[in-house]
Amino acid sequence: MLKKRKAAMMVLLLAAMFLFSAGVVSAQEEGELTKSESDQNKTLVILGCALAIGIAGISSAIGLALAGSSAIAVTAEKPNLFGKCLVLQVLPMTQSVYGLLTAILLMMGAGLLGGGEGVLVGSLAGMGAIWIGLAVGLTGISAINQGMVASASISAVGRNPDVAARGIIFTVMPETIAIFGLLVGILLMTGLGLLG
Repeated sequence: MLKKRKAAMMVLLLAAMFLFSAGVVSAQEEGELTKSESDQNKTLVILGCALAIGIAGISSAIGLALAGSSAIAVTAEKPNLFGKCLVLQVLPMTQSVYGLLTAILLMMGAGLLGGGEGVLVGSLAGMGAIWIGLAVGLTGISAINQGMVASASISAVGRNPDVAARGIIFTVMPETIAIFGLLVGILLMTGLGLLG
């Protein structure tokens, strides 16, 4: 029941964001872009940055905690396995790196980094930044599942240290979803003129 309620709330939130974005984009005229309009669109870019790093960062923290719990238990009994456990435990952190990279690229494209005060950001790029941040952030939720796989892999390494390489391969698999999200984000930034 609770999962259905959360899913319904997420759908409503996404629908509201879509309707809001359509209204903002259509409200700006087709003429010359003013500094005030560009500043409003830069605010949307900041929101996109917050979504990318916020969602991916929280998910990575949860994944790291899941894997870390198992790593602590294994290394308490077998301290010599610390290195193998550490490699597996740190893997869920990469999704937060993707969120950080997305935020930096969005800020650079909007002129928020590197002295780009003269950069004007159109409404399509501003709203696009929100959706890019959301795509990277939501695909970054795979860090939680990656933490679960890492936890199981760490437990397996505690029983048989020879399976560490196989555990790494299994643990990396959920991350491909986040890589797809980052790739789509970079392609969208290029298409919207935020990278170039």
